[in-house]
Parts: sequence; C-alpha cells; structure tokens
Amino acid sequence: MGTIPRRSNLGRHWNLKEDVIFLNHGSFGACPIEVLDYQNKLRDELESDPVNFFDVTSKQLWADAIAVFSKFINADKEGLIFVPNATSGVNTVLRSLDLKEGDEILALDHTYQACWNTVDFVTERSGAKTVIAKLPYPIENSEQVIQTILSYTTKRTKLALIDTVTSPTGIRLPFEEIVKQLQSKGIDVLLDAAHGPGIVPLDLEKLQAAYVTGNAHKWLCTPKGAAFLHLREDKRNQIRPLSISHGASVEGNTDEKIRLEFDWTGTQDITPWLCIPKSIEFISSLLEGEWSQIMKHNTDLAINARNILLNALGTPKLCPDSMIVGLSAVVLPESNIPITSVLEPDPLHTLLYEKYNIQVPVFGWPHHNRRYLRTASYLYNSLEEYEYLAEVLKKEI
Repeated sequence: MGTIPRRSNLGRHWNLKEDVIFLNHGSFGACPIEVLDYQNKLRDELESDPVNFFDVTSKQLWADAIAVFSKFINADKEGLIFVPNATSGVNTVLRSLDLKEGDEILALDHTYQACWNTVDFVTERSGAKTVIAKLPYPIENSEQVIQTILSYTTKRTKLALIDTVTSPTGIRLPFEEIVKQLQSKGIDVLLDAAHGPGIVPLDLEKLQAAYVTGNAHKWLCTPKGAAFLHLREDKRNQIRPLSISHGASVEGNTDEKIRLEFDWTGTQDITPWLCIPKSIEFISSLLEGEWSQIMKHNTDLAINARNILLNALGTPKLCPDSMIVGLSAVVLPESNIPITSVLEPDPLHTLLYEKYNIQVPVFGWPHHNRRYLRTASYLYNSLEEYEYLAEVLKKEI
C-alpha cells in the first residue's frame, strides 16, 4: 500500500491524528479546535468560581444555547430540554410512559441496540409488547419503507420509535412522512434523531412529532455530551427526567416545571451544551452556503464513498442513493466470522486499525445476520481516503 492519503484542506480545523484515516465521524463526532478552545475558556471560568458560574453566569449562556438550537431545528424552545445523549432522551420518554398490559411499542430491525434494549425493558416491565418491523433488503424506495412500517401497526400500538438516519445501516428514512402517517393513526412517534441535527434538515414545528431526541456532538461537532429532547406541548406534563432532583418540589406551570426539573438534575459539566451556539456558528462558516451546503457536501461525499466501496466488495446497495446522507454502510461478503453482539470487536475492524491506521466501524448485526462496514463523511474527509480503504479491502477480504 502507498502512503496514507491526506484529509481535505478543512482538516486543519480538527486535531485528529495525522497518521490515522478517520472515517468514523458518525460514532462520536469530532470537535474542531476552535470550539474546544472556547470550551476550555468556559471551563476555566467555571473552575475559577464554580458557584457564581452555575448560579449566575451559566443561566444566560444556557438560555442562549436553548434559543440558538431551537432556531436551528425550528422548534418551540419551551419544549426543548438538554440531555447528555440521544439514548438518555429515549430513556426519558420511554420510562415516563404509562404502559398497560397488551400495549405495543413499534421499533425497526435497524433500531440502535441501546434504544431497542430500552424498549424491551419498559415493555417487559409493564406487560406490554415490543413489535419489530422488518424492513426489506435491499430497500427499493422510500414508499416501500413507509408501507412496511405501517403494516406492523395495530390498534394496540401506542408509540413508534423511528430513526432519522439508521445507526447500523446509515439509511436516511423518510421520517417526515412516517411521522405524519403514524400520528394520523393516533400513534405517537418518538423520533430518534441521534443522527439528526447537521446531517438532515430538521423542522420540528412542521414535523409535530410527539417526541424528538438527538445529538449535537455528532454532526454539529459540539464537545461530547450535548444532546436534546423536544416535547410537543401536549406531552410536556407527562414526561419526567431520569433523575428527580430539586425542581420536583418547586411550584410552577408546565413550561416552568420543564425548566425547573430538567435544567438542573445534579452537578455535571454543562459546557458541552453551552458550546452549541459556537459550534453551529463555526461549522457554518467553513463553506459558502453554510449548513445547507455542508449537508450537501457530506451527502455527495458519502454517496461517492459508498460507490467506491461497493465496486471493491461487489455487494448490493442497501438502499438507493436518494436515501443516503452523510452516513452510509455497505454489506461485507459472507464469511465464517461469527456474528454476535455489536459490542464484540470485529476482527476486520481491528485489522484495519492496527495494520492500516484506518478508523472505521465494522460489526456484525445479529438481527440481519450480516456484517456491515459503515463510513461517515465530513468536511475534513477526502475521497482519496475511501479509495485507500477500498484498496485495503480488496487485499484483505
């Protein structure tokens, strides 16, 4: 193999290791140097006078972050809550539901395993039922996905957990139409937008999903631990935080109680959330056209990257190009490698990193009995990095 290819010219804004081909923005994001510098300033201010920072300084910064982020996803800021990650948001909603025996929660066979586990936890505890919609393979078009999901609904379906972009397979679902169709049938939707802000346009006022949760530390590039949960107005008095704290005993109307109960659940580093405005502003400055162009750039790169890898592997597309955004996956050829838990390291992943310095997710997905290699495409990536990966795969598979 030749020398490791260079990142794009925008790679200079990140402090990623020079000798690693980083194709895994989708797992935890990557925070730019300028945003990390801003966070360090906030942390210095916090540690210089923690009491004043938490009691005074952070209040305005928190309100500003709520306002800026609400505008970015066009959401009612009164229903916007900050949580550490999308999994926490899913847990917050599911563990607040008053489920009865025989109720059903619908999820997909592409659902992120941590969230799938949460669905199973609440249904088993309540006597309700987990229903898994099996999407076709390969997917031919968006309408096929919509009709498949609808076919799994019954009169007992109380809630559906739907992704914006599926985690294991990197498929951009037609979530806008899915939300509309399900909620027209009286089924609440919990939209898992873990891959949401910054990878697809979000308009929560138009969408009107009962619940939406997602990460800012992925495609918005904030520091780790910044995510949100949005509650539609009619749902706000039904959802309680995972940690019941001081605000539970303070009187207030519904909107006031949301702030009292969710904004302070205990001592933690709140600087990741306070960096959201800085991240949105900084990343938007990197390309003309700002966020719409950034999402288009990442999508175009992801589609080209997928085509390069598919040519090398000879496996079928999981879905049409129209259902790809910045994240995409390819099916690996069949092998004798056992498919177990997603937590078990895949030998190909280990080989790619240890021998070739390529950081890219490779994992078996037991629910499909297939192994996937998933790439993420961000501003700092170059097409040459995917071409290098393809050459390695031809050699090693």
